[in-house]
Amino acid sequence: MSEILNQNYYSLFNFPVSFTINPDELESRYRELQRALHPDRYATAGDQERRISVQQTAHLNEAYYTLRDIPRRARYLLELKGVSFDDEKDTHFDGAFLMQQMELREELEAIAQAQDPLEKISRFLAELEQYRRTMYTELESLFSDETPENMEQAKQAVQKIRFLNRLQQEAEEREEELLAGI
Repeated sequence: MSEILNQNYYSLFNFPVSFTINPDELESRYRELQRALHPDRYATAGDQERRISVQQTAHLNEAYYTLRDIPRRARYLLELKGVSFDDEKDTHFDGAFLMQQMELREELEAIAQAQDPLEKISRFLAELEQYRRTMYTELESLFSDETPENMEQAKQAVQKIRFLNRLQQEAEEREEELLAGI
């Protein structure tokens, strides 16, 4: 029963270790495993079995949310392949990306003074989403040819996406502030 805790996220769902995953299959297998492992099924079992069930369910949930989320999946896959991350030290980006991020931050700051700030922030969020989608496509390409150089570029892409996600969160907070001010 506890062998599930030793499985990587891909083997848990019986998937090949790959960047590309069918989201419908993931959902289906998750529901199936959730039914089999849920702690309610072990309500009358002993303490150890109930504790293992809770641990397995937590492992299953973490695996599901990691594989479902593209940046988290990419990072997990890179870590499986021996690429390590140090979020405190891995902050070096190419100059073009840094310049683009400064421009995006300035654009976000200027939204409050725009003629129609809600329209402007909506377009800003759409632009971020498009940029992320482009990066997801780039990740798919990089993982299709797993050279050390491509894995390093994939690591950089994951870190850039993380930055974009924070920027999106800030933009969504601004949007809520704008909506609250109406």
